[in-house]
Amino acid sequence: MTARDPIFIGIDLGTSSVKAVMGGAGGALLDVYTSAHETMRTEPGAAEQDPAIWLKHVDEAILQFSTHARASDVVAIGVTSQVNTHVFCDASVQPLRPAITWQDTRSAEHAALLEQAVSDQKKIAALGAPIPIDASHALSRMAWVANSDTSLWRATEHVLLPKDLVIAHLTGTICADPISAIGLVGEDHTYASPILDLVARAADVLPPLSDPLSIVANVAKHHPFAGTPVCCGTMDAWASMFGLGVASNGQAMYLSGTSEVLGLISAGGAGYPGIITFPNWRGIRLHAGPTQSGGASLLWLSQILGMNVEELVSRANGLNIKPDTPMFLPHLEGERAPLWDPVSRASFSGLTSAHGPNDLIMAVMEGVAFSARHAIEAIERSGDRKIDRLRLGGGGSASNDWCRIRANALGRTLERVANRDAGAMGALVMAGAASGRLSNLIDATSALVRTESVFEPDPAETSIGDERFDRFRQLYHQLKPIGVPTQAA
Repeated sequence: MTARDPIFIGIDLGTSSVKAVMGGAGGALLDVYTSAHETMRTEPGAAEQDPAIWLKHVDEAILQFSTHARASDVVAIGVTSQVNTHVFCDASVQPLRPAITWQDTRSAEHAALLEQAVSDQKKIAALGAPIPIDASHALSRMAWVANSDTSLWRATEHVLLPKDLVIAHLTGTICADPISAIGLVGEDHTYASPILDLVARAADVLPPLSDPLSIVANVAKHHPFAGTPVCCGTMDAWASMFGLGVASNGQAMYLSGTSEVLGLISAGGAGYPGIITFPNWRGIRLHAGPTQSGGASLLWLSQILGMNVEELVSRANGLNIKPDTPMFLPHLEGERAPLWDPVSRASFSGLTSAHGPNDLIMAVMEGVAFSARHAIEAIERSGDRKIDRLRLGGGGSASNDWCRIRANALGRTLERVANRDAGAMGALVMAGAASGRLSNLIDATSALVRTESVFEPDPAETSIGDERFDRFRQLYHQLKPIGVPTQAA
């Protein structure tokens, strides 16, 4: 990268932190910002965050970047975020309550009623695929808020995703994109009225849609980088896909963070139950499956064992999964793709007195990988294409040992990218393409994303993994009745 090369900024509002990167050609990073934020769990099923904290971190990131020697070379800013996290705002775009994150399951009953009200055939006609209405769906959230706090719902004028709130904060412009509007938009990239009509006022409070690669506005005068174009961007799974270097038909991704997100670009296939098949956008048809718990499972175990996550990861060094390693079902908060079961619960199985902390660590690492494999196999059916290689990134990919365990459990090759902050990097890539300095997303990923390591599955370990994966799926079905809440007498 030379002093004449353009510089881009990417911002990612993740589940556990706000991350931002400033960089350019060859994947060079000039500056990085990371700051954690809290998820509040005030009652069973609740998972909320404070939008003011997000905006504080964004302001700190761009202020930090504005002091860099190359700040004047920044030509565009991209934003991405967690999705199915909803912010209910008033007419002046001020949040009326804490954001309801994708992990929040309190609207499960409303989701079930909405799901029953619309057939798969009606979904396919309206959305192009039988996308499930679960507790994280925007309509479920609206129905729950309307029922639980009618005055707040009457005051609601905008229901925004985190990235949409940030763009409004930086530019004053309210917009969203059709890719992030999961289960709300048809193949023509407009809101699907037959779906929105399930909840009164839904169409009134959703923001207008813009193409993800459009420049929606410039940074307002009172912020650093005033006048810099801001790209509309899209959801973290798509942005991370680009941040992993995936933009062409047949490529697949594995994003590892708080949860695991798997995806395949495939022009073929008719979709498959439990998998989110997005409408074709610029030649990209993504079949995706987000699980509920990835790194969150290891964090939970670290708290149980009284060790930090880094110590747990280090204990896996040189260890292999054995036939008698305990089995872990990582459904601590239910499961998303491909099961969409909010009441399934986590479990260790096959424990003996001979097992210790290291065995539990290996079981959790493998269990997370098996959840990913469960999603991958459904994605292959959805896209009618076999996945042999996946581009890997995210904070959960930092451990070589966990990458090795994953490759063996999946029976597939993993190509890990150099920059772990795939979401922020993807937002940067999209800013590069939107700015016109890079002609398209394929060129942008080639110019800005670099492969670091490759993990090949070991045939002997994969054979053990295949047998254990069959048991993993059986375990879910055998334990399913345990997760069902007991009805009050």
